Amino acid sequence: MPQLPLWFLLGSLVLPRVALLIGYFLANVPLIEHLHGWIPASLGILVPRALVLILVFQDRGMSGWLLLHAIAMGSTYLTAGSRR
Repeated sequence: MPQLPLWFLLGSLVLPRVALLIGYFLANVPLIEHLHGWIPASLGILVPRALVLILVFQDRGMSGWLLLHAIAMGSTYLTAGSRR
Protein backbone atom coordinates (compact mmCIF):
# COMPACT_ATOMS: atom_id res chain seq x y z
CA MET A 1 0.00 0.00 0.00
CA PRO A 2 1.41 3.46 -0.90
CA GLN A 3 2.63 5.63 1.94
CA LEU A 4 2.94 9.03 0.27
CA PRO A 5 -0.25 11.03 0.74
CA LEU A 6 -2.03 12.62 -2.22
CA TRP A 7 -1.37 16.13 -0.92
CA PHE A 8 2.36 15.40 -1.02
CA LEU A 9 2.25 14.11 -4.60
CA LEU A 10 0.29 17.13 -5.82
CA GLY A 11 2.14 19.71 -3.74
CA SER A 12 5.56 18.46 -4.73
CA LEU A 13 4.75 19.08 -8.38
CA VAL A 14 4.41 22.80 -7.72
CA LEU A 15 6.38 23.48 -4.53
CA PRO A 16 8.81 20.60 -3.92
CA ARG A 17 10.84 22.30 -1.17
CA VAL A 18 7.77 23.20 0.85
CA ALA A 19 6.19 19.76 0.41
CA LEU A 20 9.40 17.99 1.46
CA LEU A 21 9.85 20.12 4.57
CA ILE A 22 6.20 19.87 5.65
CA GLY A 23 6.22 16.15 4.97
CA TYR A 24 9.45 15.64 6.88
CA PHE A 25 8.50 17.61 9.97
CA LEU A 26 4.73 17.02 10.19
CA ALA A 27 3.55 14.04 8.14
CA ASN A 28 6.31 11.48 8.75
CA VAL A 29 7.47 11.33 5.12
CA PRO A 30 11.01 9.95 5.46
CA LEU A 31 13.48 11.63 3.10
CA ILE A 32 16.37 9.31 3.77
CA GLU A 33 15.86 6.44 6.21
CA HIS A 34 19.31 6.10 7.78
CA LEU A 35 20.11 9.81 8.24
CA HIS A 36 18.80 11.71 11.25
CA GLY A 37 18.63 15.29 12.42
CA TRP A 38 18.96 18.25 10.07
CA ILE A 39 20.75 16.42 7.24
CA PRO A 40 17.59 15.15 5.46
CA ALA A 41 15.88 18.52 5.84
CA SER A 42 18.90 20.34 4.41
CA LEU A 43 19.00 17.88 1.48
CA GLY A 44 15.32 18.69 0.94
CA ILE A 45 16.30 22.32 0.48
CA LEU A 46 19.30 21.66 -1.78
CA VAL A 47 18.03 18.98 -4.17
CA PRO A 48 14.22 18.89 -3.93
CA ARG A 49 13.22 17.66 -7.38
CA ALA A 50 15.62 14.72 -7.34
CA LEU A 51 14.56 13.71 -3.82
CA VAL A 52 10.87 13.86 -4.76
CA LEU A 53 11.57 11.70 -7.80
CA ILE A 54 13.41 9.15 -5.64
CA LEU A 55 10.62 9.16 -3.04
CA VAL A 56 7.91 8.62 -5.67
CA PHE A 57 9.89 5.80 -7.27
CA GLN A 58 10.46 4.09 -3.91
CA ASP A 59 6.80 4.44 -2.97
CA ARG A 60 4.94 3.88 -6.26
CA GLY A 61 7.51 2.30 -8.57
CA MET A 62 7.16 2.94 -12.30
CA SER A 63 3.82 4.73 -12.38
CA GLY A 64 2.05 7.71 -13.82
CA TRP A 65 3.08 9.77 -10.81
CA LEU A 66 6.73 9.04 -11.51
CA LEU A 67 6.33 10.09 -15.15
CA LEU A 68 4.52 13.28 -14.14
CA HIS A 69 7.23 14.19 -11.62
CA ALA A 70 9.98 13.36 -14.13
CA ILE A 71 8.37 15.69 -16.67
CA ALA A 72 8.12 18.44 -14.02
CA MET A 73 11.77 17.91 -13.09
CA GLY A 74 12.90 17.96 -16.71
CA SER A 75 10.94 21.10 -17.55
CA THR A 76 12.26 22.85 -14.45
CA TYR A 77 15.89 22.03 -15.18
CA LEU A 78 15.62 22.73 -18.93
CA THR A 79 14.03 26.16 -18.47
CA ALA A 80 16.05 27.24 -15.43
CA GLY A 81 18.83 28.88 -17.40
CA SER A 82 16.78 30.52 -20.12
CA ARG A 83 16.22 34.27 -20.13
CA ARG A 84 13.39 35.97 -21.92
